[in-house]
Amino acid sequence: MKNKALVVIDLQNDITKNYKMIIGQVNEAIDWAVANEMHIIYIRHCNLFEKTRTFKPETKGAELVPELKVVTDHVFEKSKASALTSEAFAEFVKKNRIAEFYITGADATACVKSTSYNLVKAGYKVHVISDCVTSYDLKKMDEMFRYYADKGCEVLTLEECIKEKEA
Repeated sequence: MKNKALVVIDLQNDITKNYKMIIGQVNEAIDWAVANEMHIIYIRHCNLFEKTRTFKPETKGAELVPELKVVTDHVFEKSKASALTSEAFAEFVKKNRIAEFYITGADATACVKSTSYNLVKAGYKVHVISDCVTSYDLKKMDEMFRYYADKGCEVLTLEECIKEKEA
C-alpha cells in the first residue's frame, strides 16, 4: 500500500439526501483509489447526545448508505466533527504512515471541513475532491471550496485527480 488514502466521510443513512448527487462519483473515486493502491477509509459519525435523532450508534441511520462501495473493513467511528478525533483512525494513519489524503463525503460545512482543516494543521497533504463532496446547504459549496484552498488543501475534481496520477 502507498502512503496515500481516500477518505469517505459520513455517507450514512441519516445524511442529507444530497449524497445521491455524488454517490456515483464517490464510488468511481473508490475504484480509482483501489487501482492506485491507496488505503480506502470510511468514517462514520456517531452522535452520542442522549436526545439526538440522527446518527445514533447501532441504528440504521448510522449505517453507511447502501449505494456506497465498501471495499475494505477500514471503517472508523467518530463522535466529533474531525476524523482525527477517532483514536482508531489516528492510530491507523500513524501505523500505515499515511501522509497524503483525498477527501470525499459530507458535510462540506462540518465534518469534511473539520477533517480537512485538522489534517492540514497536523502536517498532512490534503486534496478535497470537489465533485465527491456534498452538503446540507448546496449554496455554500463554492464558499467551502475557497475555504479549503485558503487553509492549504488542494481542491480538485475526480477527473483532475485521475489525470494527475496518470502524468
